Formats: sequence, structure tokens, C-alpha cells
Amino acid sequence: MVLAPESKHMDAPKVLSVPRIATLVGSTIIALCSGTNYIYSAYAPQLGARLRISHTQVNVVGLAGSFGVYVSGPIWGRIVDVQGPRIPLTGAFVCLLVGYTGIKRIYDDGIGPGTSISPVHFAVLIICALLTGLGAVGGLQSALSTTAKSFPQSAHAMTTSFVLSGFGLSAFFFSTLAHTFFAGDTSALLNLLALATSIPMLVALFVMRPIPLPSTRPGSMTEAVPSREAIPFIPELDIDSVRVAEEDSRVPLLGDRSGSGNYRVGQSSSAVEIGHVEDGDQPWTDKQPNVHGIQLFMTPDFYLILTIMSLLSGTGLMYINNVGSISLALFAKSNPDYDQVEASKWQAAQVSTLSVGNFAGRIISGLISDFIRTKLHLPRAYSLCVVSSFFIISQVFAISVSSVSALWFASILLGLAYGSLFGATPAILIEWFGLAHLSENWGYLCMAPLVGGNLFSIMFGRNLDAHTPSADPDMSPGAGHGLTVLRWLISRDVPTERQCLAGRECYISSLQVTLMVCIVALALSTWAGIRDRRRNEAKKGMMGSLE
Repeated sequence: MVLAPESKHMDAPKVLSVPRIATLVGSTIIALCSGTNYIYSAYAPQLGARLRISHTQVNVVGLAGSFGVYVSGPIWGRIVDVQGPRIPLTGAFVCLLVGYTGIKRIYDDGIGPGTSISPVHFAVLIICALLTGLGAVGGLQSALSTTAKSFPQSAHAMTTSFVLSGFGLSAFFFSTLAHTFFAGDTSALLNLLALATSIPMLVALFVMRPIPLPSTRPGSMTEAVPSREAIPFIPELDIDSVRVAEEDSRVPLLGDRSGSGNYRVGQSSSAVEIGHVEDGDQPWTDKQPNVHGIQLFMTPDFYLILTIMSLLSGTGLMYINNVGSISLALFAKSNPDYDQVEASKWQAAQVSTLSVGNFAGRIISGLISDFIRTKLHLPRAYSLCVVSSFFIISQVFAISVSSVSALWFASILLGLAYGSLFGATPAILIEWFGLAHLSENWGYLCMAPLVGGNLFSIMFGRNLDAHTPSADPDMSPGAGHGLTVLRWLISRDVPTERQCLAGRECYISSLQVTLMVCIVALALSTWAGIRDRRRNEAKKGMMGSLE
């Protein structure tokens, strides 16, 4: 371990200083540029119409972006831990620029002389979507790592939540820009995404770095961190401020989580070597759970929260990736005089509403989790019951909505639920499996949306395809204003065979499935909370009998 010179400690900026605030703001901007996969539904219907691909294929493209986000998390996280943020920022710049530029090029070129997009071009489209997901996580991991290393642990919860809120607000920011300056122009929106997401990564590559922490007392030592920056090691850590598990939370929920009772003194997840600390200087004498790697996959608790996460996040991704198609179906149903520009405004409005809900949910979930733990004296696992209830309410409203003007309420509830899910689960992971390998465990948990997201999104796309009318009026299942819309679309050279015009009938059966799924998730969340509470009570009883 390398010790920083004493003069460097003296020169380190204070915790509340301009350099640290600037780092926090810069990291939040990078996170803001990293959450653009949530804006996919704002241009997905137009992309499908332009390329004459089915709703199922549109969902496959969207899932490719989500796949890049959730699979690359552990990989980028490892690189950031070992090498610092520069390599991920470089990768984010390249991936975002190439990804969105490629999607724009394919959209601009259209299908050419053929009747549909070629398999090769469709494969390239999937790769480009995958790159946008890879770039998004590279930027976000860099922002979170830089923020965490620039602030003491007593400020980690607040500062990282601030950065994550920027990630959740990304879709609102870019959809608002698109609605204001490029209404109805999908090509311009894709060009905006290509430049406005990649250029900040390039700038951050040269200016983003962790700010060394000031020494709290004479003789304080520093940790050697992967970014090559010397950061002081501060022994007085306020564990509760970062939601580290209290004494009760160290009891396994479904038995021994590690499989071997492997509990050890908590330490930094980077596993750096710390210089000699005199007896009494090291306050981390209380043992915390330390479950990771193979042990994690042998623990029933992990599969419990993985299942809940998969069911709920899959529901959220299905709605997020298809809210544009939902709004178009509702708009077409109630507007015989179909206006493509006006329809795109409703799309952008739903994406913005979802983003605001996502932003609020990530903040509110922390307050809910702390209230449940500190005021109600219940395990944090009960916060998943609140999250599941949010999802159930959002699905009920989405099913009942028959007008595009009323869809905003279902969208904001879904965004609130989705943001709350990702805001609540890290604290639960700390209680169940410990802080030492939180990033690694969180990376594995974030792969859960791949299961639910793929299953429910493809189901939604197939449902839309089954209700999509043909461009041939004789084959159309509807009549009246639906035929009027079809004829208008034909006159505007829009591929009508890719548009569902039947309103809520286009998708309601998919929402009915996810409603039942969310009810199952609520039951599992309740069961997890009850089991955790009983084991905590049993532990207290055992400790009381030993006194």
C-alpha cells in the first residue's frame, strides 16, 4: 500500500468544496447521458414502421439495448475497480457514438428496394442497440465510482442517489429536447442521442477523476485505489449513513446465507491492503455477512430476491419499451384524423412522464426503506411489498385507460414503481449479503431483468402483432374510423401493416398477465419480510436467554 505524503492530506479539498461539488455535478451529467435506453419507446414505433419490422422484432431490438445494460454491469464494474474510469469512459464514447449513429443510418436508409429489412441489416440494428446499452453502463459505472471515491462513506447514500437520479431523469431530458426542437423528426432525435450522449463521455475522459479525501486526524492513512489516486482511509465510519445492516439484519433469512457461516469483518470491496492500524483505531469490530461468488449462488435468499426482481423489472421493461406503441394505439382509436406529428408528441409525453416517475422513485424508495427500518422496526425487505404494490396499481390503471390523455397516470405510477425497485434493492442486498462485495452482488442481481424483460416484452410484441390490421381493407378486422386511419396512412406511405389501431385491445391481455405476475411478486415480498422478521425475533430471544 502506498501512503500519501502528509502535504497531500493538508492540500486535499474539504468535503463540502467546489472541486467535490463539481465532481458530483459532472458525474450526474454523465449519468444523465447514460440513461437513454429508456427513451427507446419514443422512436421504436417509427423505427418499426420505417423498416417494416413486426412489433416482436421491435421488442427484440429494444431488448438488445437492455441486454447490453444488464449483462455488462459486472464487467464494467470490475474494470472501474481495477483501472479507474478512463477505460469505461472511452468505451462509453465509442459505443454510444457508433450505436446511435448506426441506428440513425439504418433508419435513414430505410428498406431500399426490398419489401422489408434484410436479415443482415436487422442483425446490425441489434448490434447497434446492444452498443448503446454497453456504453450506457460504462458511463454510469464511471460516474458512480468517481463519486464514491470523492466523498466519505457518511455521504455515499446521498451522493450516489443524486447520481442515480440523473440516470432516471435521462429519458425526460432527451424526450423534452426532442419534443421541443424535433417534434415528429425521428432522424433528428437519433442524431441528438448520438452526439449528446457520446461527447460528454469524451470530455469526462480528460476531466473526471476522484478527489482525494481530507485527513480527519493526524496520522490517518490512505488507501491505494485503482484510479492511482491516493485517498485517505478514514477509520471513523458512520455505517448507518450508508444503510449498512444493523445488528438484526445480520441473521440469515432462509438459513445460513453463506452456506458455511462465513461472516467476517467488513472491509472495502476493493480488497486493498491497509497499513498497520493500532488496536482501538479500527472500529469495524462488528461482523457483517460477507456472501459472494459461488456462495451467493448457493443461497436461497439470492434466488428469492432474484425472482422478485425478475418479475417486477420485466413488467417495467415491457411497459417502458412499448409505451410508445400503447400511446399510438390509443391515439389512433380516438382520432379518425390521424396526425403523425401529434401522435409523436403523445409518445414523447409518455416517455417524459415515465422518466420523472423513475427519478422520483429512486429517491422515494430510500425514504421508504429507512422509514420501514427505523420507524416501524421491520426488515427492509418489506419495502419490496410497497414496490410490488406500486406495480400492481400501475397495471390496474394501464388496463383501465381507454384514452391517450389519461395514460400519463399509469405511466408515472409505473415509472415510480420501476425507480423504487432499483432504489430499494441495494440496501436489502447489504442487509442480506454484506457490504464488502455489494458491487459484484448487485451486478449479478441486475441480470434478473434479462429473464422477465425478454419474456414479457416478446409476449407484448406478439400480442400487438396478433391485433395488427392488414393494409388490405378487405382483411382489416375493424371498420369505420379505423379504415379512415388506414387509408390516411396508406396515402402517407406509412406501412400500415405495422400499426395496431384498435386501442386497448391491442395490448390489454399482456397487461393482464403482468398484473398477475406483480401479485405473485407481492406475495413473495411479503413472505421474505415475514421470514426475515421471524428470524430476527428468534435471534433476539436467543441473545436474551444467554444474558
